[in-house]
Amino acid sequence: MARKIVLILVLTCLCIGLAAADWNILNPIWNINARQDSLKNYCESWRINVELNNIREFDVVPQECVAHIKKYMTSSQYDADCQRAIEEVTLYLSRCCSLKGDGKDAWIFDVDDTLISTIPYFKKHGFGGEKVNSSSLEAWMEESKAPALDHTFKLFHDIKDRGMKIFLVSSRKETLRSPTVDNLINVGYHGWSRLFLRGFEDEYMHVEQYKSQVRKTLMDQGYRIWGIVGDQWSSLKGLPEAKRTFKLPNSIYYMS
Repeated sequence: MARKIVLILVLTCLCIGLAAADWNILNPIWNINARQDSLKNYCESWRINVELNNIREFDVVPQECVAHIKKYMTSSQYDADCQRAIEEVTLYLSRCCSLKGDGKDAWIFDVDDTLISTIPYFKKHGFGGEKVNSSSLEAWMEESKAPALDHTFKLFHDIKDRGMKIFLVSSRKETLRSPTVDNLINVGYHGWSRLFLRGFEDEYMHVEQYKSQVRKTLMDQGYRIWGIVGDQWSSLKGLPEAKRTFKLPNSIYYMS
């Protein structure tokens, strides 16, 4: 009996030793997996901190994180995160707004990566790993081929049907007005009150300053801005403020 107990203890120690060997830092397989997990955690942390506006003014996505950002921005998780944000907008709309019916209740949408997607462009241009080439991006915008984002497409029409005036405030240049309007109409958007684009005098402003100035113009005209939906903090921040703001995820590029 004693010999059996000793044998069991020896086998147990041997198994524990083998298991421990799998976790030895000198084990190359474990080391590779650890590096992969560490990189995944780093890149996800980088992405989250972009969304929290802790990381700002970046020109490019870190090269080691480009694949991670691409995977997220083309994933069902991105779709789910956007849909969750839209659900919060819908919940807010259900209890927020006592519309006066005087034509002065308003909502603001950004355009790129809010109503229509630039992901088809960035799939071919480094997915954030390359500094944005404005001339190349604008040439793509002139083709009017950006697809609609389903989650905001439904929201856009819901808000319009509630009787609010919709204003589109984009950082695109005024020279892109015709292809932008064509693109929006082609994918099913219609009925907005005005599309604001950056004129020559606006191009040297920071995006936040330009969009704040647009809000001031609207409020000076008596509009009550119940909310804004955008993918950039520069679309949401600054004075005067809307009553609520809702941010959609976008960690490909940063506009200040």
